[in-house]
Amino acid sequence: MRAVVTRVSSASVTIDGKVNGEIGRGYLVLLGVGPGDTRETARKLADKICNLRVFEDEKGKMNLDLATVGGSLLVVSQFTLFADTSSRRPGFTGAAKPDAAIPLYEEFMARCRERGFPVEHGEFGADMQVASVNDGPVTILFDTEA
Repeated sequence: MRAVVTRVSSASVTIDGKVNGEIGRGYLVLLGVGPGDTRETARKLADKICNLRVFEDEKGKMNLDLATVGGSLLVVSQFTLFADTSSRRPGFTGAAKPDAAIPLYEEFMARCRERGFPVEHGEFGADMQVASVNDGPVTILFDTEA
């Protein structure tokens, strides 16, 4: 799995002109699923992101996690994170097919909810408009294969 996690003061995803998910302080998670990913991969990545300490403490140091600041997650499926960029026109055959990817996308969100976090989301495969107010900015790339 690959994820781009941005610390945000707010973020939203709109589908067909209607807001589908919206959060205040927390993480915007662009999540891509690869063909070799499993439920365990999804759960481990969710745990890692939920435990990430990138919010500033009283001394201005990135030392606080999502739970400490009462944050939420907005998770958006992003198969393009598995793009083959060896040519000018990217290919996306490296991403998992929807029948494999959707359950793992849902498993990732379920694990975050199990940990007590509010989770908003986009719609897998939909044409979405994502808006965010990046805080910092702080953006971190996760790759479970690296």
